[in-house]
Amino acid sequence: MTSPFLPADPAAPVCYDIVDSPVGRILLTGDERALAGLYLLDAGERSANVRPEWTRRAGLFPAASDQLSEYFAGARKEFDVPLAPRGTPFQLAVWAELTRIPFGSTLSYGDVAAALGKSPVASRAVGLANGRNPISIIVPCHRVIGADGSLTGYGWGVDRKEWLLRHEGVYNAADLQPTLFG
Repeated sequence: MTSPFLPADPAAPVCYDIVDSPVGRILLTGDERALAGLYLLDAGERSANVRPEWTRRAGLFPAASDQLSEYFAGARKEFDVPLAPRGTPFQLAVWAELTRIPFGSTLSYGDVAAALGKSPVASRAVGLANGRNPISIIVPCHRVIGADGSLTGYGWGVDRKEWLLRHEGVYNAADLQPTLFG
């Protein structure tokens, strides 16, 4: 399986920009090569923070900004911006698998584990990796739900997870059964 990600460059200085969205202000981080983070600034205790050593570069991520605007306007279902998240090999494998879940579809944590060739007990590890996803929305961790169809935890709050799933056409909790795809 090939990775959809560029290798992270730990020596590159981190730059950031902030864009507006229907779910709150979004903090984009990365470098000139790729987006490395997408976080929410308006999530109460779950809010991201800009670090003092980061440099603001307005307009540094035009493709990500444009594609996010298109997504929220209902005109985009897939993203194709360069991504370079930092994580363990297992986390990177989970996040790569998340990028394969189509718009408007959901999978359970166990389904993601199975897609990685792991046993059902790995669903907990998948959940932990999912929760550490640094590029929300574009790497769609919101599309992973409980095996019973429940909206389990989400870093920005379950209400935002539900909003994103409704935006993608998954309308209510009764509809949130894993939708398998080929």
